Amino acid sequence: MAVLVTRPHPDDATTAASLRGRGYEVLQAPALRFEPVAFHDDMDARYSAVIVTSASAVRSIEHHLKGHRLLELPLFAVGQHTADAARSAGFTHVISASGDAAGLRDLVRARVKAKELKKASTLLYLAGADLARDLAGELGESGLRVVTQTTYRMVPVGSLPREVRDAFAANRIEAVLHYSRRSARAFLDAARADGVEISALSIVQCCISAAVASVVREAGATQVVVAVTPDEDALFEALERALRA
Repeated sequence: MAVLVTRPHPDDATTAASLRGRGYEVLQAPALRFEPVAFHDDMDARYSAVIVTSASAVRSIEHHLKGHRLLELPLFAVGQHTADAARSAGFTHVISASGDAAGLRDLVRARVKAKELKKASTLLYLAGADLARDLAGELGESGLRVVTQTTYRMVPVGSLPREVRDAFAANRIEAVLHYSRRSARAFLDAARADGVEISALSIVQCCISAAVASVVREAGATQVVVAVTPDEDALFEALERALRA
């Protein structure tokens, strides 16, 4: 029996390797496809810090960053995975939040309250084309100015790989891992289009957050488990608990 990983490439490969190291059979079906967006660098802008809610936002402009002044700024990352991507891209002062956008917002606000970041600072938000929440607006309410720069988009794939469709037909998949609301919706749409929605919803759905879980529950899934914290280690623990039950 296999666990299905739906997160986009290249993160799907890292997750698959981690699962195989834990003894799982793994299938991969990225529900979203990464597409970079042209980076428009405003050389006259003076930012106090950078905020990032996805590792993809950093990877999409990494080739622009060598020797760039942005690398000298503090970077606030949504979680450890994104923080690691930022360090790999050359940022040296990286501060990680707890794994979700609300935690990132609170982290930045705390730095303002501690006077480590000026209240009237201008922040550069490296973001995807589709945002789950208005992080810029929420920080704006605290007096910060946030300039949002879209650096990538994630496009639904529309169909599952044949290997995965065949595995659903043969009842060889026992759990699906979901990392975002958008990828969960895209996976469900692809499963519906491929005629395997019933099989896909009848198995364990492991979700990285309650918000993600709401998507699969609304679609009709009944075996839904949620990570205690929004990170991959907690998601793997939720998977192990669900499969032992």
